[in-house]
Amino acid sequence: MTLAYLSPLANHLWQSTLCAAVAWLLTLTLRKNRAAVRYWLWLAASAKFLIPFSVLVIAGSQLGWRTAPAVRQPQLSLVMEEISQPFMAPPRPARLIGERSPADAFPAILVGLWLCGFTIRCVCWSRLWGNIRAIRRTAAPLSLNLPIQVMSSPARLEPGVFGIFKPALLLPEGIAERLTRPQLEAVLAHELCHVRRRDNLTASIHMVVETIFWFHPLVWWIRERLVEERERACDEEVLRAVNEPEIYAQGILNVCRFYLASPLTSVSGVTGSNLKKRIEVIMANRNAVSLNFGRILLLTAAAVAAVAGPIAIGTLYAAPSSGQSRDQTSPTAFEVASVKPNRSGGRTTRRIDPGKITYIDITLGEFIRMAYSLSYHQISGPGWIVNAASTDRYDVIASSAGPASRQEMMLMLRTLLVDKFHLALHNETRKVPMYALIVAKNGPKFKAGDGGAMSTGPSADGGYSFKNWTMSDFANSLSMMEVVGRPVLDRTGLEGRYSFNAKLSDVPKEASGPDVNDGGLSSGVLFWALQDLGLELEPRRDSVEFLVIDHAEKAPVEN
Repeated sequence: MTLAYLSPLANHLWQSTLCAAVAWLLTLTLRKNRAAVRYWLWLAASAKFLIPFSVLVIAGSQLGWRTAPAVRQPQLSLVMEEISQPFMAPPRPARLIGERSPADAFPAILVGLWLCGFTIRCVCWSRLWGNIRAIRRTAAPLSLNLPIQVMSSPARLEPGVFGIFKPALLLPEGIAERLTRPQLEAVLAHELCHVRRRDNLTASIHMVVETIFWFHPLVWWIRERLVEERERACDEEVLRAVNEPEIYAQGILNVCRFYLASPLTSVSGVTGSNLKKRIEVIMANRNAVSLNFGRILLLTAAAVAAVAGPIAIGTLYAAPSSGQSRDQTSPTAFEVASVKPNRSGGRTTRRIDPGKITYIDITLGEFIRMAYSLSYHQISGPGWIVNAASTDRYDVIASSAGPASRQEMMLMLRTLLVDKFHLALHNETRKVPMYALIVAKNGPKFKAGDGGAMSTGPSADGGYSFKNWTMSDFANSLSMMEVVGRPVLDRTGLEGRYSFNAKLSDVPKEASGPDVNDGGLSSGVLFWALQDLGLELEPRRDSVEFLVIDHAEKAPVEN
């Protein structure tokens, strides 16, 4: 496990925190309106922790207009993606599959800590639920002609509604003697209000949020807001029915005087929230202002933005159908391809003809390197793939339906690698030692190309002739030479295409060096040849693209 696995969680927490902040601003705007409206806003903020925006984005991607032609991504969608996911997965250093890094232990430690907190929360909730069930088993039925089951318990607990789908009202023994009849009726009206509002169900939803996201202080703050607005909502409903705030307030105070508070969040009682503040609000008995058209429109816009926004982003990012996304004039796969393990050994062959490739006795890493035009040092994966001395070698002979450029051939080779080896890989960027191809002090010693096709081959003087090459292509070809030993990036600043001849003869003796490699070419000869062209390889440390092989199968799919 790496930090990359925690990036989606960080984005989800950021998005949920933002939604809670929006809910808070809306509740401030609606502070003179009914408490029930504010309660549902806080409940929506709580439920957001259980619904990642990515789910809505994926849903939106399935609703994309598949018949629309592929277009450039709008700038707005790019900005939205940057804002919604500020925590991007950090690039992993390229290394062999299975190789461990000390940094890999950090996410595992975080998961272990979360699991400990999650387990503790589950145990606490289970014990509290067990206590309530035990109290209910000792309770006796009580006939009060109410629409729900009423039970009398010897335990010293406040009146409360227990249960979600089949709620029951638990009353402490002797409550009728401690409260006047009007007070008792007001308290019972409060509890029935909890039943009608399904407060136990909504409280349980937030209990799940608390258990999963116990480490986030915001979920505990949201719980306090939920309890506060839940009790106020019931108070408002009771006062609208009885319109006797003194009797109702005295009933609540008597319950607090003689009985304990409700022992579980998902049990709706009568003494929740800030009691002093509640009594002040009850005695003031101010009528809540109804929502006007402007505030209804505001809430509707917020709801639509929260749900439709991610879906719309998913629709914008919906991949166009394969029929429109591909260039119909460019081939994407070879017409005929044979991929077999090499059994005969023999001479290694690397040959690319117009519309045909022939690779004999080549490692899979060599195929990948050629397909993606990378150096040996820019590929990371299992040793049987990237090691040039690997005994797992293959023969590939493939041809296209018609003439194809080298670039098209490489794209077809990538498709072939996926089809035959089930190749899975990803790109990474990291700072590593490399060479920068730069222009020497005296300037380049070659001419511009003639506009023809890019080509290369042996020259009459024993060197190599390059025709109509870009400096970027030339730097990449140097990267692919094992003798260079490092990736090479074009830093010449030369645009366009050039033709030149890299001389490999008449090399000064002191430049040849003993490190003969790559068929007799030494690093000294190569560096001398570059100087003869007015170019240099300057050692640097810079960002380089790497290709990390996540998966590949040794046995290719049968032809």
